[in-house]
Amino acid sequence: MSRDRRRVALITGASSGIGLELARVAAERGYDLVLVARREEALRALAAEIERDRGVSARVVPTDLARADGPDAVARALEDVPVDVLVNNAGFGLYGDFLDTDIDVEREMIAVNVAAPTVLAKAFAPQMVRRGRGRILNVASTAAFQPGPRMAVYYATKAYVLSFSIALSIELAGTGVTVTCLAPGPVRTPFRERARVSASRLFSGERGREPGAVARAGWDALERGRRLAIPGAWNRVGAATARAVPLGVAARVVAMLQPTEREPDDRTVHDS
Repeated sequence: MSRDRRRVALITGASSGIGLELARVAAERGYDLVLVARREEALRALAAEIERDRGVSARVVPTDLARADGPDAVARALEDVPVDVLVNNAGFGLYGDFLDTDIDVEREMIAVNVAAPTVLAKAFAPQMVRRGRGRILNVASTAAFQPGPRMAVYYATKAYVLSFSIALSIELAGTGVTVTCLAPGPVRTPFRERARVSASRLFSGERGREPGAVARAGWDALERGRRLAIPGAWNRVGAATARAVPLGVAARVVAMLQPTEREPDDRTVHDS
């Protein structure tokens, strides 16, 4: 890392999709980077690109956040690094009826989507508060606003991220540290390609925004200290509608858009 105290942004799930684009935006805004994901080769390629094109430093910390010790390993690796921006982007989903899906995969999903952002916020928020400045960006989804049959655990994990983010932003008000929750709708990333969610109308065809546009919207919201960012007018309407109707009604709508396949197989959806 550079020693002239350029601002540092830590981004998880940086090897692809929204995380990769967030890394590019952060570098463009003059941040040194710490890039975290499972795929070391992809991280190193991104780090080389960013250092070449933007003239900032990019440190790679290959880590599997699904492991119980993964988030703690990241924190230990950065004990001497003053992190100014923490971006909890890593996450993945799983499509299929709950009775058919793999509980081991769901345990990993909870570890990555829920435990990792919680542990990393616990590790880095206190040092931000002590310095009197800092920003946290947690990436959720419009899935956070209603239950999601056929992706029950994934939707629930994103509801946690939304609730946790808003609550933490209230707790930290006045400290100089802000917390922003980015809740995109469908995005054209490897999340969808790996899903094999052929039955889902939410992921079919050309639906979805480009990850670069979503990343810029998220970073702009972070810089403004906004608590919630939902890119796209239709996504904002959908989120508002989901909050306005009874949970059972919202869940039944999702169930119609994500019908059952009843063919147990590997339908893991990774976006980091």
